[in-house]
Amino acid sequence: MTLTTATEKARMLLQKQLDEAKSQTERNKLGQFATPTALAIDILDYARSLLPSDLKINFIDPAFGTGSFYSALLHRFPQSQIVEAVGYEIDPHYGGEAIKLWRHTPLQLNIADFTQATPPLNGDLANLLICNPPYVRHHHLSRVEKLRLQNKTEQIAGIKLSGLADFYCHFLCISDAWMAENGLAGWLIPSGFMDVNYGQKVKDYLLNRVTLMRVHRFEPNDLQFEDALVSSAVVWFRKALPPANHAVEFTYCGSLTAPKMRELLDVDVLRRTAKWTKFGFLCSSINFTSQQLQLKDLFTIKRGLATGANHYFVLTPEQISTYQIPVEFLKPILPSPRLLSTDEIEADRFGNPVIERKLFLLTCDLKESEVRAKYPSLWKYFQMGVDEGISDRYLCKHRSSWYLQENRPHSPFLCTYMGRQDTSRGKPFRFILNHSKATATNVYLMLYPKPNLEKTLNNKPDLLLDVWQALNQISDEILMGSGRVYGGGLHKLEPKELGLAPAEKIVEVLVRMA
Repeated sequence: MTLTTATEKARMLLQKQLDEAKSQTERNKLGQFATPTALAIDILDYARSLLPSDLKINFIDPAFGTGSFYSALLHRFPQSQIVEAVGYEIDPHYGGEAIKLWRHTPLQLNIADFTQATPPLNGDLANLLICNPPYVRHHHLSRVEKLRLQNKTEQIAGIKLSGLADFYCHFLCISDAWMAENGLAGWLIPSGFMDVNYGQKVKDYLLNRVTLMRVHRFEPNDLQFEDALVSSAVVWFRKALPPANHAVEFTYCGSLTAPKMRELLDVDVLRRTAKWTKFGFLCSSINFTSQQLQLKDLFTIKRGLATGANHYFVLTPEQISTYQIPVEFLKPILPSPRLLSTDEIEADRFGNPVIERKLFLLTCDLKESEVRAKYPSLWKYFQMGVDEGISDRYLCKHRSSWYLQENRPHSPFLCTYMGRQDTSRGKPFRFILNHSKATATNVYLMLYPKPNLEKTLNNKPDLLLDVWQALNQISDEILMGSGRVYGGGLHKLEPKELGLAPAEKIVEVLVRMA
């Protein structure tokens, strides 16, 4: 048994003990999710394949933890090749024990906040940086801390990140000051930056200020961290301006050293593309051109309504009877997708959906004085809402009347907002044909035909079924590539993202039936 093998076993045991000594909430707040040994070794194996065998290595890990990357470095590189190894760890709970663990090695471990540390002035900058930065969500950062990070990131990397940017985005950009020219960096980070608006600045940095070499994205169900539901990517770049006609490798699924899918993309294509998660993915061969007709050209797409308290405003027939809610203040509303067993909803003669679980939305546009005078049972129910604090909830108290819902008429087509691929249906998203007058909550996206399409459907109601079937022909790969993905394989679509899906199948239906 080698020293590194024995020490790694000791490190893994130490990591487990230190993690168990802290609550999940404490670790979440500091973004502490340790890198698994196998993944750390995979990352250092790939780093070794990119570096000359005779290169003297100046290594740095700015978020050291107990040292999973350092352990992998010692396991994959001869110690004679490692000139210097530096680490930073903000939490003494981990850093103090890590110093003891690695005391017989050349490691220089600093218990300090890397984002506030000063880079070396003597030119001993890192030519190999490997890091799994703290996954701290932006809402855990104070306004003062966000401003400090924004200023430092702009000073070092020349970009100003949004206040919505998570901590790892700042961490990555600030590290630029610690890297030698042409130095190699490998970052294990959430893949969210590839799709969200605040990630655009990070992508600007990767495309224009360094040479982005490769992005490997793990399959969402293959969680890299047992205690964090986050979809991960490994981003590789060199600290050098990108050469002309540079191409970036995107890989997906499998391991870093043995991916299942790969795609080479010109930097100019990446600069023009808002979302990157579709690259190197199953949908990589699909043509996403701006010229093709999209769903947004045929539909106005909106999220369903947000009541602010579904348990109070969405009522069963039994609750309506118990509280004697007047029918004129009730509208049919669809249940959650998991409780909806059919994708085509028929209607009774009153327009109510013919489904097993019938629900109704309570909404009222009368003033309180009028409700109190004319509808005593409804007034009593509203008083219950006041006593339970419903009226003081954020959405409710910002309405003209806290019990008046936003206007979301029923729509003939709906799409589920979130879903997983590994369900009994095998599809993350469902398109639903709604013949009823039922509206929907914000777990659905509602597709309202634009005037020309609406006129066509009104004149030829039989086309509703054909349009619905055409919507269902949009491939899962396109929808997943347009939306976002979270750890555990949870896919999500926002209205604008669904609007980008191609609509040629619907156009074919309309042309054929014209």
